[in-house]
Amino acid sequence: MKVAFKRLLRFKSPDGRILYGEAPAGDIYPRASLVVPVYEGINPWDLKVTEATAEVAEVLCPLAYTPIIYGIGLNYKTHIAEAKWPTPPYPQCRQIDYEGELVVIIGKDCKNASSPAEALDAVLGYTVGNDVSSRDWQVPEVSGNQHGYAKSFDGFAPIGPLIVSTDLVPDVGKLRLQTLVNGEVRQSAQLDDLLFGVAEIIMHLSRATTLKAGTAIMTGTPGGVAAFMKPQAWLKNGDVVEVVITEIGTIRNTFSV
Repeated sequence: MKVAFKRLLRFKSPDGRILYGEAPAGDIYPRASLVVPVYEGINPWDLKVTEATAEVAEVLCPLAYTPIIYGIGLNYKTHIAEAKWPTPPYPQCRQIDYEGELVVIIGKDCKNASSPAEALDAVLGYTVGNDVSSRDWQVPEVSGNQHGYAKSFDGFAPIGPLIVSTDLVPDVGKLRLQTLVNGEVRQSAQLDDLLFGVAEIIMHLSRATTLKAGTAIMTGTPGGVAAFMKPQAWLKNGDVVEVVITEIGTIRNTFSV
């Protein structure tokens, strides 16, 4: 990728502006009081060279925002050896499963919610989701019981079709969820079966962490997933999965696997 910079520095100037600049060669620890050439632009990938310079008052994280951070574990042979763990496999996705879920949409930034009322006050509304899961990548010997990767491929986690306000759904426990595959009911549950309710989930997730407006929270799936059927009934090419929640709506997707 062609970029404008060699050693990119993001900083605050004495007058409070947030700028990108070019750090001096050989300066491993950029510091305040440096005067550096300034780039024009908002994001590191679309910067343009200018003739301006600015003083560094405070060195900032080089990225203002990152959509996701991946952490790769067990990727050094010395670490694998000292842990005495087997080399992890590299499977493909063959065991695709559905998970019908109630989805909570956060409507305003929320951190350290200390009461159910405070937690629920941050809720914009509710929608329907299918937490599509690749069980190949979810098994403990592959995932280390961290399920995020198994649920994060492009096209996974469809939600919709609308957001219904909390005024219309004051008590999610009265709702009913069903998941159908090609018209066959696979999951069916009253939402009062949730172990942790919406408020409890938000209170937990917001501990020392800001839930930004627009955050979507999948709240869990009831019994009936393909992984525990006998025989296991993984999704196949062309299967139509519908997730229905009363008073909210239906999301329908045709799978290409």
